Amino acid sequence: MEPVGDNGTVNFRDLRRAPLRAVAPYDPGPSLSELKARYGLGQIVKLNWNEDLFGLFPGVQEAIKDELRQAELYPERAYADFRNLVAVRTGADPTMIVPAHGIQSLVFSTIGVFINPGDRVVIPRPTYGLYRQACEAAGAEVVRVPTIGYRFDLDAMLGAASGAKLVIVCDPNNPTGDALTASEWEAFLERLPAGCLAVVDEAYADYLPAEQRPRRVDDVRTGRPLVVLRTFSKLFGLAGLRLGYAIVHPDLVPAFDAVQEPFNVNRLALAAGMACLADPSFIEARRREVVHARDRFAADLGQVGIGSWPSQANFILARPGGNDMEWYEGLLRRGFLVRPGSEFGLDGQLRITVGPPALMDSVLQAVADLRNDLVRETTTAAG
Repeated sequence: MEPVGDNGTVNFRDLRRAPLRAVAPYDPGPSLSELKARYGLGQIVKLNWNEDLFGLFPGVQEAIKDELRQAELYPERAYADFRNLVAVRTGADPTMIVPAHGIQSLVFSTIGVFINPGDRVVIPRPTYGLYRQACEAAGAEVVRVPTIGYRFDLDAMLGAASGAKLVIVCDPNNPTGDALTASEWEAFLERLPAGCLAVVDEAYADYLPAEQRPRRVDDVRTGRPLVVLRTFSKLFGLAGLRLGYAIVHPDLVPAFDAVQEPFNVNRLALAAGMACLADPSFIEARRREVVHARDRFAADLGQVGIGSWPSQANFILARPGGNDMEWYEGLLRRGFLVRPGSEFGLDGQLRITVGPPALMDSVLQAVADLRNDLVRETTTAAG
C-alpha cells in the first residue's frame, strides 16, 4: 500500500517503521483521577508502581530550590559532578557512567546501541514489560524464557542465548522480587555465549545488603560483556524527576552518547540525585527501614492466611488465591491501588508496593476484611 492514496490522504500507518506496526505502547493503566471518578473515591493510595513511600532524603528539597535559580540554563553537558559522585558511591570510574533520565530511557538507548532488525534478545518471563516493547520496536526477535518457581531458569536462558545479541535480566526481578546470588551471577556470566552481552537492570538492587550484591562494577571494568542500568526512582524516591545511569565499559560511552539526546538529564534531577548520594549512612538506614517494613508486612500477611514469595525488593508478590481481579477491585474500592498478577501472567496473585508500617497496617486490615467478604460470598453462593 502506498503511503499516499489516490485522494491525497496520508496513510500514516504505512509511513511508520515496519516493526512499530505490530508493537503496542506500554500501558500504565488508568490515571488516579480516572479511578477516583470511576469508584467515587476521594483518595487512593498508590501501591502499584513500586514508588518510594518513605519520604524524600535529607537535603533534596533544598538542592532543588537552589538549582531552580539556574533553571534558565542548560545543565553542564558532561555531568562531571554527578558522574564523579556516582563513581565514588559505586566504585566505578567516572568514565564508565552514562547519566540518563531514568532506566526506561536507558533501556531504549541500550537497544539503540546494540540491536539491528532481526537480532535476537533473550528475556525471562515474567519480567518488566518495557524490555519486550523496546526490543520489538527495534525489530528484534524476542525469546521469553519462563521462570521456574519464580526463579530465573539460567540454564534455559543460556541455551536460548546461543546466537543472541543480548540477554536482559532484572535483578532483583520485577514482579517476583527474586534475586540472583553472587555465585549464580558469576556462573551465568562465565557461560554466556561469545558475542552475547548481558544487560542487567538493577532498579531494585539497592534493597539488597551490600555483601549480597554481585560486584558487577568490577565485571564492567575488566571488559566482560555487561551493561548495568541503575535508577533513583526506587530507594532514592525520585521517580517523578526521572534520573538514572548506566555503568558501561568506557569504549561504549561514545555510542550511548550518540543515541541519547543532548542535555537529557535536567538540572533539578541532577541536584536531587547528588543530594541523595551525600550521606551513605542515611542510604543504609533507609534501606533497612524499607526491608524491615517489607518483611513485617509479609509476616503479617501470613498471619491472615495469605502467602507471599520471598522478596528482595520494595514490594511483595502476595498469593491470596482466587481471582486476582476481584482482589484488585476489592482493594481499590477500599482506597488501595495494587497490581493484579494476571497482568504478568501470574493469576491469583497481587504485587503490592511496601510503605511505612502504619500504612501497611491499613493495607493489611483492608486485605483481611476483603478476604472475609470473599469467603462469605463464596459460602453464601455454595449454600
